[in-house]
Amino acid sequence: MILRNGRVIDPSSGIDGIGDLRIEDGRIAEVRLGGGIPTDGHFERDCTGKVICPGLIDIHVHLREPGQEYKEDLASGLGSAAAGGFTTVACMPNTTPVIDSAPIVRDLIARAKLEKGARIQVIGALSKGMKNTELAEMGDLKAAGAIAVSDDAYQVQDAGFMRKAMEYAAMLDLPVLAHCENTSLSDGGVMNEGYTASVLGLKGLPREAYEMDVMRNGLLAMMTGCHLHVLHVSTAREVEIIRFLKSLGAPVTAETGPHYWCLTDEACKGYNTNAKMNPPLRTQTDCEAMIVGLKDGTLDCIATDHAPHAAYEKAQEFPLAPFGIHGLETSLALGITYLVKPNHLSLAALIGQMSTAPARILGLPGGTLEPDSVADITVFDPDAEWVVEPEAFVSKGKNTPFGGWKLTGKPVMTIVGGEVVFS
Repeated sequence: MILRNGRVIDPSSGIDGIGDLRIEDGRIAEVRLGGGIPTDGHFERDCTGKVICPGLIDIHVHLREPGQEYKEDLASGLGSAAAGGFTTVACMPNTTPVIDSAPIVRDLIARAKLEKGARIQVIGALSKGMKNTELAEMGDLKAAGAIAVSDDAYQVQDAGFMRKAMEYAAMLDLPVLAHCENTSLSDGGVMNEGYTASVLGLKGLPREAYEMDVMRNGLLAMMTGCHLHVLHVSTAREVEIIRFLKSLGAPVTAETGPHYWCLTDEACKGYNTNAKMNPPLRTQTDCEAMIVGLKDGTLDCIATDHAPHAAYEKAQEFPLAPFGIHGLETSLALGITYLVKPNHLSLAALIGQMSTAPARILGLPGGTLEPDSVADITVFDPDAEWVVEPEAFVSKGKNTPFGGWKLTGKPVMTIVGGEVVFS
């Protein structure tokens, strides 16, 4: 296949210009700025006006399989990822049963290969059953194909246990992906603690509950030498803490998601459960801090925390509805609309945050258009305007606060290992 006349952007090599890209045997064979790659019998696709870039990678996704297929399954989740321009997604272990054993990891990887869509990477559980009492068999998980460990939705409260977990993870060269929250402070909260929560009569989630845990886990990372990746950063002070930890040489990386730079807790007005997530939406000051953190590199990458739920679950009273929103099919457009168009980030920087950086953080293939690298490629129209229609999502999860929003930027083709999986 030859992709012709597109704007080729590869943050890993600094390439940004109009040209052609040739794929052979599932790998990138050649990139030629200025075009002119000979046809030689290849199938061709005209990409005039489109961007050709390394496939987008999301390292924080809930695919819900096994056991919660009514929310999402491999077919719908990996298909949704491809429709959003993602060529690789890393799935979280809070399933039923928990992904805490080698057979579950091997089964997920094997069955995902049968589906048409993004490729899967599996994050294993940090503890058995995600109960924070007994370490999972991390060595077996890694041997089966897990790339990292996390107790995401069931955050570790015991610092001694977390230290032991990090020591084992460091020995195995497995990153620990941590949802940082002190539940003794946040217990029972359902949205950001502040004015809006008071008006709505809802119990708040104080920002300090998250910030103190980021600091604790960062210090433990320094103590153990373990690579800590902080999931879904949402407060301005968290950004400051991560910046401070990095200045000390801590082995820490961090992410934020689109909803944390373009929504505030006011989206919860009217008891809108599609704006309920954990960590919660914060304030405009926090939104601005996320943008600064992305610009100066304090926040290393963008992840969606894609968390699909059934419509009837989100239709409950606000305190009873589950946390989480759909993320895969709106992420790129929210980045272009709210980061690139206002000149907060260049298009190349956004692609770096959504492709090259995630690959680097977890040591994944992809994230580059270098010759002989895997042909995972996203082609998108940076100027396409569209309206978010949740019912049109490939995902089973329609729970988005962005329904009806007019966004700019749309994937037009997703290629995984040289195969077109979305067009």
